[in-house]
Amino acid sequence: MIRFSAHLGYLFTDLPLERRFAAAADAGFEAVEHPAPFVIPASQMARLLTDNGLHMAQITSGMGAAGEKGIASQTGREDEFRDSYARALHYAEQIGCSFVHPMAGIGGDRATYLRNLDVAQTLCETHAPDLLIEAISTVAVPDYHLSHMDDLLALAAARPLRVLVDTFHARADGHDPATILRLAGSSLGHVHVADYPGRHEPGSGNLDFTGVFNALTNIGYGGVVGFEYLPDAADHLNWMPQWRGMRDGHQKGHL
Repeated sequence: MIRFSAHLGYLFTDLPLERRFAAAADAGFEAVEHPAPFVIPASQMARLLTDNGLHMAQITSGMGAAGEKGIASQTGREDEFRDSYARALHYAEQIGCSFVHPMAGIGGDRATYLRNLDVAQTLCETHAPDLLIEAISTVAVPDYHLSHMDDLLALAAARPLRVLVDTFHARADGHDPATILRLAGSSLGHVHVADYPGRHEPGSGNLDFTGVFNALTNIGYGGVVGFEYLPDAADHLNWMPQWRGMRDGHQKGHL
């Protein structure tokens, strides 16, 4: 069953992190996500999730220093990568999180990135969370190592991992998001939603989100749809009733 997730790095940011969980639940989200939740100890995080009836959909293994956007492609930091991914997996397992995303970082080296994906995959074999990767467009993050949807899908075809498809990044990379979702197929582990252009809430741009749901129906997706957008209006959650209707139609198989 598809669940909606609030990205707590983007939504409810007027509140301290600990209070964003209740705000997300009150707004109707069933899940949350955050790239670096480690400032909250795992035991406290587990309580926050349980108390608010939420599931943690995905976290990263760390963003690196300010502006690095991860270290998976950075030569000479392989030990640091392995340690950070192992710690994140342990944290994720303690809180019932589904995926750990090793962010690729700026620039970097492809051979290093592939070796680190192998390390992450090996670590995942003895833990519950799965390996998740995402292409982040250069429109949003210039020189991000994994920036193209074609590259993301090729990695998924060659490796036992799952992919995160972001509607904004897909369109910024020149693709129809629904087409990328269909191509991802069974490798799709998570979806991010933001409109294009502007990376704001659904309805603020020109993306066809009915087509997105049709694509999810076609591939039988039953995971989490996460909302990772920059709110552009005080009533930025006014898309929720329509999306619930689309979700219900999707889950009944008649969208």
